[in-house]
Amino acid sequence: MADLGHTQFFEVGKDTENGVKLILDTVYHALTEKGYNPVNQIVGYIMSGDPTYITNHQGARSLIMKVERDELVEELLKEYIKSNNWRS
Repeated sequence: MADLGHTQFFEVGKDTENGVKLILDTVYHALTEKGYNPVNQIVGYIMSGDPTYITNHQGARSLIMKVERDELVEELLKEYIKSNNWRS
């Protein structure tokens, strides 16, 4: 039984991190190649869950659907924090 009196910790494994980065990179480049604004399209997908925001080009749609949307947000936020030299 879970101890609900204490904060629970969740840690993402390194393999998952690398996989999410690779998927985001592939999706970003596929959207760019097709002439879409990748930021707008990825945000649309994350906010709505509608996979039609992501192109099928290079298998980007099926790739991004392999990752939970909260994992995408987590990876994007971690990279933002890292690029701004914030401590996490």
